[in-house]
Amino acid sequence: MKFQTHTAVLRIILFAGLAAFSAPTFAGCSRVINVPVAPTGRSVIVNGEQIDGIYPDILRSLMEKDNCKFALSAVPRARMELMFETGRADLLIPASRTPRRDELGIFVPMIYNRATLISIESNRPTITSLQDLLDKKDLKVALVRGYDYGTAYQDLIKELTKQGRLYLDVDPVSVARLLKAGISDVTIMAPSILAGAIMEDGRVQDMLDKLRFESIPELPWGDSGAYISKKSLNMEDSAALKDMLEQVAKSGVVWKSFQRYYPAHVLKEGIRPR
Repeated sequence: MKFQTHTAVLRIILFAGLAAFSAPTFAGCSRVINVPVAPTGRSVIVNGEQIDGIYPDILRSLMEKDNCKFALSAVPRARMELMFETGRADLLIPASRTPRRDELGIFVPMIYNRATLISIESNRPTITSLQDLLDKKDLKVALVRGYDYGTAYQDLIKELTKQGRLYLDVDPVSVARLLKAGISDVTIMAPSILAGAIMEDGRVQDMLDKLRFESIPELPWGDSGAYISKKSLNMEDSAALKDMLEQVAKSGVVWKSFQRYYPAHVLKEGIRPR
């Protein structure tokens, strides 16, 4: 019931905000747009066969305006990334902007975000950099397979793997369970992603008020939004999608939805409006 109530209210907020821009100015798409998605906090919520959340509902609102049709499917994050890389996914949403993804797609920014070091509250000294984390060899690190927060993050993965300190798991809830069980000490991801996953899973909900966020200089604020595939779409469809998503970004509805569904301290650490 809690899940259904949150989803219904979220849709009302989204549809009201999106109604502000003019649908007739959009061009349509020539075919159905393939959008594999993975659980991403409350940005994308997967509950069995049901897919909800901020970004899926934005795409559904665009479908209701008869512009483009989107086929959403739930997959693990690593598979979603691979599908986008190989041209089997037309959109990658949500996604942080990285040089690697810029080679594969056209980026439409919607919000500012950043990844932080996240752990359960303790008296451990503050970690001030990724090198500091690498030097603290007693700390085990859990990350979501397929996440990408830029070059420094990818280099960290390689070094932690060499040191034998890295757990790669399929989704944020799995990482949260590793933290709660004490199997892992820290993770790195956008605070809204981990907090959103925790809020939707009864096994780890008691962790929400115990999270410790530490900003890392190598993981600065950056753009988050959607990537439109350069491989799979023709120029007309690509332009139509870019126009639609840019208008969504200008409407401000994405930030309003984050404000409604996340505690203020989580947004302060990891999300800002454009």
